[in-house]
Amino acid sequence: MTTHRHTTTRESYDTVATDYEMLLRDELAKSPFERAMLGVFAERVLAAGGGRVADLGCGPGRITGHLASLGLDICGIDLSPQMVAVARWAHPRLRFDVGTMTALDFADGCLAGALAWYSTVHTPLAELPEVFEEFHRVLAPGGLLALAYKVGDESVHLGHAYGHPLDLDVYRFPPDRIAELLGDAGLLESARLVREADGPGTPASTPQAYVLARKPE
Repeated sequence: MTTHRHTTTRESYDTVATDYEMLLRDELAKSPFERAMLGVFAERVLAAGGGRVADLGCGPGRITGHLASLGLDICGIDLSPQMVAVARWAHPRLRFDVGTMTALDFADGCLAGALAWYSTVHTPLAELPEVFEEFHRVLAPGGLLALAYKVGDESVHLGHAYGHPLDLDVYRFPPDRIAELLGDAGLLESARLVREADGPGTPASTPQAYVLARKPE
């Protein structure tokens, strides 16, 4: 079901896609915490035998491309058609498709790993159970989920960012509550890294959390 929030989120990211890719293209090189957790995620998926991985809410594909460079067989899914178009341009050897995290076009249990790297930040806490249940559905037994999100218990409205007018609500989540919701969906948190903010005006201007969770065998 398409909601007003889905529509405004899609339209906002369609508007900023090209500038977003350009502005954030090299941000991962400045974020050792993110690289560390992404590296652990990739290593554990490969150690378990590898398999298909999906970057859910992939944006312009910068994390998708990084994980591919670490050896993962990965594809990207995003709500925004323009983001998908930019991702295909930036990473022509990888597959990117338009889709939504609440109705993924994957068979039950087909993924060795899934990633939602800041892609749940526009979903209210009350709607996360549906998202996490869908993640559980597509993961194979033993499959690994990686999450990144902003820490807190409030939301912020973005009316302008990346040089463009937007209409986005950005939600922050308490880590213990996220672990509880993951558990309710059948996904067991196995690692958590919470980092403090770097300061105003930086990409990490609020505390951030990086989580690994596993679907039991």
